[in-house]
Amino acid sequence: MKVLVCGAGGFIGGHLAKFLYKKGLYVIAVDIKWDGFIPEPFCHEKITGDLREFEVCDALTKGVDWVFQLAADMGGIGYITQVGADIMKNNALININMLEASTRNGVKRFFFSSSACVYPEYKQLDPNVTALKEEDAIPAQPDQFYGWEKLFTEKLCEAYKRDKGLDVRVARFHNIYGPYGVYEGGREKAPAALCRKVALARDGDEIEIWGDGKQTRSFCYIDDCVEGIWRLMNSDYDQPLNIGSDELVTIEDLAKMIIEISGKKLRLKYDLSKPQGVRGRNSDNTKIKQVLGWAPSTPLKVGIERTYRWIEQHIRERLRER
Repeated sequence: MKVLVCGAGGFIGGHLAKFLYKKGLYVIAVDIKWDGFIPEPFCHEKITGDLREFEVCDALTKGVDWVFQLAADMGGIGYITQVGADIMKNNALININMLEASTRNGVKRFFFSSSACVYPEYKQLDPNVTALKEEDAIPAQPDQFYGWEKLFTEKLCEAYKRDKGLDVRVARFHNIYGPYGVYEGGREKAPAALCRKVALARDGDEIEIWGDGKQTRSFCYIDDCVEGIWRLMNSDYDQPLNIGSDELVTIEDLAKMIIEISGKKLRLKYDLSKPQGVRGRNSDNTKIKQVLGWAPSTPLKVGIERTYRWIEQHIRERLRER
């Protein structure tokens, strides 16, 4: 089977390409840039291309059985709260082009990576949040432009399925984390940012938390994420599905967990001027257990330790090279 992984230069896309490559599939990996973290080989063809151009998408989807569309202009809370127009424009162009090209070229199955950011802000105002079910997305009120774009593309996938017969699969990712990902530069997410801060800190220092630290999230380990994608693509389920952990944690407790793993003694300080997103968000995994007979299960502390050790080692190696 020949598959196309869009966004393979990024964190989830790179892990997915490697996963599929090890499964024995013929993997074509495409991105506009490559972060270089995922060890090669992870594909059979590595193509640098701009998926905002329809001609690029059209050429890439010829002769492909499955498309995994993970390419996106995105980042952590510090990025998606600052950027709106470019996120919506770039991602809409990519998704429209990939859906149309996949339809024209007879792609058998199309995967779209959506996000828990589609869920309404009014259901995420309390740190002791009720876990979010798939049907909670409507009536809609995402808290960021990024979430609106993801919700729009979910409906676009539904329309292409109904009107043009494209077989689609849609996953709503809940805060995917793990090693071999960006941990600095402004686009990193909370687990990677906190791991970086702890790794760089000296014993007795303090590290900064964005917000008051009481906001809650669930974090899904990357190995669970790619396994969930694979199981969803091999299923008959064609409605949006949560792929996330249901282990809820405060950002403050996440930071303390990382500090404990590091073996350092560090203090926390809080910056209430920084963006912190919704007050609480968790994944309801009832549906995924029903339709796939499976759910993400890696304990947060296990995944965070693997992530911290990789970031710590990467930072040490980089500092030695200077």
